This record gives sequence, C-alpha cells and structure tokens, in this order.
Amino acid sequence: MKNFKFTINGNKYEVNILSVEGNLAEVDVNGSVYKVEVDKDIQPVKTPKLVRPASVPSTDTPKENTVVLPKASSGGHNVLSPLPGVILELMVRVGDPVTVGQKMLVLEAMKMENNIESDKAGKITEIRFHKGDSVMQGDVLIVIE
Repeated sequence: MKNFKFTINGNKYEVNILSVEGNLAEVDVNGSVYKVEVDKDIQPVKTPKLVRPASVPSTDTPKENTVVLPKASSGGHNVLSPLPGVILELMVRVGDPVTVGQKMLVLEAMKMENNIESDKAGKITEIRFHKGDSVMQGDVLIVIE
C-alpha cells in the first residue's frame, strides 16, 4: 500500500503498510510484520478501486454480420463505405465506365486518406454522396451496373 522511511533515535526503519481494516493496520517494519491498533478509525481512500471481472475467452462461434445494408434501386452492385468519414474527392461521374481496381473516390477517416476502388467492372449508375459529405460505415457510396 504505502511505504515510509523513519529515523528514530538514529535508528532507520522501513515501514510498509500492508493492509488497513477499520482501526487495525498490518505493517511490515524492517521485515517483521506487526498488527497495529490505531486510536481512531482510518478513513478509506476516496479514490475507488476498479475491480474488473476476470476475462473469459469466448468459445462461441462468431455471429454473422447483422448490419442491414440498403439495396440499390436499379439492382446494381453497391460500393460501401468501409469506415465512417468525409468524402474528400470524387474521381467518377454517373455514366462513367469503371474497371476493377480503378480509384473512384478518396475518403478521409481518422485523419487518414483512404482510396475507395471499384471491385467490379461496369458503369456508374448512381453516386449517393458528394464531396464534403459525411458518411457512416456501410453506407452505399456508389452503385455500379
């Protein structure tokens, strides 16, 4: 708990307070343990102790993703936002053809710029957000037909 060093009549003592309950304290003085009675109750420390339950590893199988994703109105392929963030730049327009791996927009998330690339070849049929818009994880950004 607490450690103290005392010098009494030229003798040095190292005192460690091991525990305190009510007006009884258990102290270690130079390696010898003593139970000491205090004249009045010792006030408990005002800082609460954080007690956490022991962590038990889960043996359950992981649950499937329960996020409901919106469907594209035209039946096309949805390009989703991987993180919440802000759209910094759009590189495509409605009607543009795209190839697999083509950079379509830049998304700023947690002060990092993330390139959002096409994972399907096709034609852009819908862009749901504009430059400067905030998006959430799982939002449909672009629809590819």
